[in-house]
Amino acid sequence: MNKIDKIFDSVNSRTLFKNKTVLQSNYSPQEILYRDKQVEMVASILAPALIGQKTSNLFIYGKTGTGKTLTVQFVQNELIKRAKDSNHPLRMEYINCKLKKVADTEYRLLAELISKLGGEVPATGLPTDQVYTKFLNILENSKEKLLILILDEIDQLVKKISDNFLYNLTRLNSELAKTQIVIVGISNDLRFLESLDPRVRSSLGEEEVVFPPYNALQLQGILNKRAGEAFKDNIVDNEAINKCAAFAAREHGDARRALDLLRVAGEIAERAGDTKITTKHIDEANNKIERDKILDIVETEPKQFQVVLQAIIDLEEGKNDLRRQKKLFDDSDGKIFTGDVYNVYQDLCKRISMEILTQRRVGDILSEFDMLGLINAKVISKGRYGRTKEIKLVIPQNIIEKTKEIVKDSLGL
Repeated sequence: MNKIDKIFDSVNSRTLFKNKTVLQSNYSPQEILYRDKQVEMVASILAPALIGQKTSNLFIYGKTGTGKTLTVQFVQNELIKRAKDSNHPLRMEYINCKLKKVADTEYRLLAELISKLGGEVPATGLPTDQVYTKFLNILENSKEKLLILILDEIDQLVKKISDNFLYNLTRLNSELAKTQIVIVGISNDLRFLESLDPRVRSSLGEEEVVFPPYNALQLQGILNKRAGEAFKDNIVDNEAINKCAAFAAREHGDARRALDLLRVAGEIAERAGDTKITTKHIDEANNKIERDKILDIVETEPKQFQVVLQAIIDLEEGKNDLRRQKKLFDDSDGKIFTGDVYNVYQDLCKRISMEILTQRRVGDILSEFDMLGLINAKVISKGRYGRTKEIKLVIPQNIIEKTKEIVKDSLGL
């Protein structure tokens, strides 16, 4: 028997898991801990749909991993169950706006909606107004009085295709006689609505629900419940649960991160042939997830973000080249500022024939990179020349080559 056969044969005997899906991001629990208030608020706002009344548009905010999507999908499932027994047919459709194939353009978004409603349009080629007409016709011929459209990570969609599509969707209600559209937007950006055009904002007539981060004790409760369902008995140390919760609490109370940490720690322990998950496995899982998270961010961000990142990488490498040639002698030399990034960004845009954003918009992208942990951006004063940001790339050295490879492949550099 060769080594691979031994590995395959040992899988069942050494597994620590009872039901790994419980720790995965697409798992929908029967009970959502510590979110009773938010569940009730979302349900009360959408409840009039059960008697055929159009509800307010709803926008839900909170950091990643605070239970926003879980809560909305939980209420969605309950509403659909109740609507089956009512005289007011209701349709709810969920779209993850972060997926490139779904929401890169207004055309693709509409095509996805039409597909979900049972229609079909070509992947490209039609004028957008014809696609809107097709969407209208499908809605007018449907038996449902309401379409509740859940747009998860709606801020990502607006970044890619502007906020005009929101105005267009709300305007459609005046042209529809039989069906009305309600928008439920989910966003990690607490200032999302402030960024919209005033005309769009006034057309929405929205209500808002904010999800606070989980604290360490709440994360421990969530982890203990899921660990009991996911692992065999007596597999996870209490100290490992506590460390997992502490890591996630430090990351703005992100329950999704806590569950990922526990799952990856279990996989690491299993591969090592260990019989318990300890703090050592949590540390190893944390290092692995940090690496994967950065690469995932780089891969899924829009091309404009990738161009700005490539500009920073080029500047950082140029600075390092100078240091190797001993033309820079200490860290006080060769600092990178917003203006430097913008100049290189413009050159890159010209090389790949991409639209050049304003320096202010590039500054916003730099702020987002800072928030995501890809760079450190320190605001400094330059006296009468105003204020600028000093930029430092903080992507770990061991993944910088992979980052460059992803960006260059995406941009065709």
